[in-house]
Amino acid sequence: MGDAPWRVAIISVLPMVVQAYAEMIRAAGHEPVVAITPRRRYPSDPPMPFAAEHVADDPVELDILFAATKHSLPRMLRAYEADLAICTALPWLITPEAIEVPRLGIVNGHPSLLPRYRGPFPIAWAVRNGETEIGLSYHLMDAEFDTGNLLAQKPIPIADDDTDKTVMARVAATAGELLPVVFDRLARGERGEPQEGGDYQSMFEDAYWTIDVTQPAAEVHRQVRAWSFMPPIDVFGPFLERDGRRVKVRRTSLTEVAGADRLECADGPLWIVESAGV
Repeated sequence: MGDAPWRVAIISVLPMVVQAYAEMIRAAGHEPVVAITPRRRYPSDPPMPFAAEHVADDPVELDILFAATKHSLPRMLRAYEADLAICTALPWLITPEAIEVPRLGIVNGHPSLLPRYRGPFPIAWAVRNGETEIGLSYHLMDAEFDTGNLLAQKPIPIADDDTDKTVMARVAATAGELLPVVFDRLARGERGEPQEGGDYQSMFEDAYWTIDVTQPAAEVHRQVRAWSFMPPIDVFGPFLERDGRRVKVRRTSLTEVAGADRLECADGPLWIVESAGV
């Protein structure tokens, strides 16, 4: 194809990802041709909550395809003659058949310094573990989650007062730096460097869904912060059993906040700044 612009498909559950990638792809001189998003995670599930947002918020010049299952992806990519697909925030393991459709492969953007923190919730796990940085990695997809050859990556700091919104703003800015590197390497025929070692985490274990006030206040505060980097789904934790009722704790403070509810922990108080009954 020589220097002809690539036809690039964007695969994501998040409209904000589609919007950002569409701009970056055009800035690199290529053509975003379609946004592909899951209609449901599993056939028996209700529709994904982001589906309507794609219709409302995705770039108007992009077709939007709602995939019934991951097995729909190969024919969708073939239909749009995609040279490349870029994926970020997808709850499916993409099949080898789909990966083989674009001649340049499918590139995944993962918010960690791979091979560390593979899995669907890397930032939440990094906050839980007290990390001071996370990162963004772009890699070629293969048959497993987040294990393919690395094309570009960069660390991203995490501060104690960061929220999901502030961290994701840094992730988006870093994507703008790294994606041109990815495009350049692919254009030169490079296929990246193999990953070695690493780890994988999925959902937090059952015990971490409930707040244990026999833990130090700093540990409880970190638990609440870690959950704040999970998707905003009502059934997710952390939950506090208190005064005969169950409360979802959304935000806490290690220093006193006027009007906040005081919670006694093992070594001192913690203040519940935001919560909701469940």
